[in-house]
Amino acid sequence: MRLAPSTDSIRVHRRRSRLRLVLALLGLAALAAAGLGAFRTGPAPAIEIRPALPAVGRATPVVIEVAEPARGLAEVTVELAQNGVVVPLAEERFTPLSGWQLWGARTERKSWRLEIGKMAQPALVEGEVTIRVRATRAPAWLRKGEPALAELTLPVRLTAPSLAVLSSQHYVAQGGCEAVVYRVGKTSVRDGVEVGERFFQGYPLPGGGEGERFALFAVPYDEAGVERVKLVAADEVGNLRSASFVDQFFPFPPREASVQLEVPFLERVVAEIRENTPELPDRGELVANYLEINRELRKTNAAELVTLAARSRPEFLWRAGFLALPGGQVMSSFADHRTYRYGGREIDQEYHLGFDLASVARADVPAANDGVVVLARYFGIYGNTVVVDHGFGLMSLYSHLSAIAVEDGQVVTRGQVLGRSGMTGLAGGDHLHFSFLLHGLPVRPVEWWDAHWIGDRLKRKLGPALPWAG
Repeated sequence: MRLAPSTDSIRVHRRRSRLRLVLALLGLAALAAAGLGAFRTGPAPAIEIRPALPAVGRATPVVIEVAEPARGLAEVTVELAQNGVVVPLAEERFTPLSGWQLWGARTERKSWRLEIGKMAQPALVEGEVTIRVRATRAPAWLRKGEPALAELTLPVRLTAPSLAVLSSQHYVAQGGCEAVVYRVGKTSVRDGVEVGERFFQGYPLPGGGEGERFALFAVPYDEAGVERVKLVAADEVGNLRSASFVDQFFPFPPREASVQLEVPFLERVVAEIRENTPELPDRGELVANYLEINRELRKTNAAELVTLAARSRPEFLWRAGFLALPGGQVMSSFADHRTYRYGGREIDQEYHLGFDLASVARADVPAANDGVVVLARYFGIYGNTVVVDHGFGLMSLYSHLSAIAVEDGQVVTRGQVLGRSGMTGLAGGDHLHFSFLLHGLPVRPVEWWDAHWIGDRLKRKLGPALPWAG
């Protein structure tokens, strides 16, 4: 006869069974981890190749980005290949997670900013070049796995566009304008005249042949020579060709002038301009607020005029000569270098970039020529202002007006009344401040008022492209 097991023996048996099960599960987990560590490689890293330009030139920035967020990066190599020659660009090794790890420190993403081109790789020649990126998967104990591979082939362009000057007799005055006609090669994407930091863009010559272009340009009022005046043409990767072309330069250094400031004037102009320009900071004192206007707001207005030049239409909007204010007496010349004095001492210096013309109070102000209004509003130091676009970057500016008779976008004709003279902005009395602007740069008005100058400097070079009746 068999006896039933005791309660204690049953408990011991159950504990032993659970222990065996736990040990078995641990064994299976260890085997699984060993299997993962031995055979499971990481996923393929994602690779991006982002060139800053559509081709390789003398120096083309390229960003390489590699990402693998699961186990992390293992090894990345970057190389350049052309005509069977391979040049290493970058190589880096990392420590990824082991195959059995689910978390821990790792490099999930890395980017490299490289410079590719003739300057960094002198052996490069024109043709094509391939950027090759190889990113190794995180390895297993017994297996490495196939690396991820990405390639990008780009054209190599090392020759600047061709450039030939077609016009002649380029005579330009300090602060004045000129024109140049030239021909560029098909790879040119940016051409025109550079004068130091300023750029006067070129346009297709109306009615011209293939590659024939022209540019209206100016030597700024503060440029004492033409050493920095260059005709340039560049391709999409920055290969640049330049040529000197100015035949004669006429210096017109700015004249010195002195302006005595009085309290009534300061109180009037500061109050008016601040009221119409609410974004101006309050310096807490009359003279300090005037200097904020005369210095900083003047700079802001000048920058706005350069930005406004982008709205100029690529066509000649005028057909006849340019008008001045009828009966206007010249109160100041172009580009006077003014010293401002208050209370017996000098407080500021600025350039006066236009003509002050006075006739009678609230005189009708005519449009200098046909064009399109691109600004008609209160405009900082200039007060009530109208700017008219005449095409190809040339604009005329009429300021200190007491009234404006046109609106932004309106087509106007030569002699049409734009408003009336006044004393808004930084005006000391009723007059018209008049300027011609070329790509936002104030230039000498007397040239554009002179039919002989237009015929000699522009028409003779541009021919039928300039629809000017003379």
